[in-house]
Amino acid sequence: MRSDRLLSIMLLLQTHGQLPAATLAERLEVSVRTVMRDVEALSAAGVPVYTVRGPHGGIALLPGFRTDVTGLTSDEARALFVLLSDRAYADLGLGRAIGSALRKVMAALPAPYRPDADLASRRILIDPVRWRGGPSRPAADGLGVLQRAVFTDRRLRLRYQHGEDGRVRSYTVDPYGLVHKAGVWYLVADHRGEPRLFRADRALSAGVLDQPVQRRDGLELGDVWDVLRRRIDDIPAPVPVTVGVRREILGRFLRVHQADLAEPHLPADALPEDHRVTVELRFRSLGAAQALLAFGADAEVLAPVELRRALARRAAEAAARYADET
Repeated sequence: MRSDRLLSIMLLLQTHGQLPAATLAERLEVSVRTVMRDVEALSAAGVPVYTVRGPHGGIALLPGFRTDVTGLTSDEARALFVLLSDRAYADLGLGRAIGSALRKVMAALPAPYRPDADLASRRILIDPVRWRGGPSRPAADGLGVLQRAVFTDRRLRLRYQHGEDGRVRSYTVDPYGLVHKAGVWYLVADHRGEPRLFRADRALSAGVLDQPVQRRDGLELGDVWDVLRRRIDDIPAPVPVTVGVRREILGRFLRVHQADLAEPHLPADALPEDHRVTVELRFRSLGAAQALLAFGADAEVLAPVELRRALARRAAEAAARYADET
């Protein structure tokens, strides 16, 4: 609808200041001619919008002009109040701020929309954290360092422990932003011009450098995240692995391999004391699945047989090495 588009133009100009007509057209998925007609309509309605000609020109609002959100539709109002659980905001130190912000938005909504918005906030909750609590979270100070690099557009020095082999490496990265996915915070950044994904809870230390970030031109967080996400989601044939896990270490096993789980599991305290639980996992490759050897005899790979043989070889090599020293 045109009224929605007019409001969108005002909000975009309020947020970003002067914008080229071509940028507005791209954001709104219309032609530049349509944007210029909409600008004329806003001006005729009394909105102080003006155009600046030239190579550095664009469309802008007079300084000091603000509009409210009373142009929201009923569905848009409800959408604002269908939120993630408080955990993501608390991790960022924004737990109180989100509540305050929503109260202000509620007060600005048209009166007929307020009951539906309030009902949505009380009836719908999106909790992205998987069962059994998920992996451990980074300390608030650690996540705060990552935030500071992201918001100040500075390079970041990371000392990072990889999950597959446990090795610790150091990286100087150029951050695009932070992503909260299935209860885990990730840093999206370039390392030597290539997109990389770093789990925040595996950063052993982090420091903001006094160097401006060096991102690739024309890319935003969403663009880079989509590339990295597809690398994981679009694996053509993940390797299914069946593991028998002792009940006593099941909780720790599930936390470590949460991202590899193929199906949910009963709480450990709901199982018999001597029960060995069968866990179905999915790995990117047989090589990645060899990380299961870290659990020793507490987690026995039942299938596939190729993985059992590979783990047997690695265990025999380790045993032989230690035997030589006796």
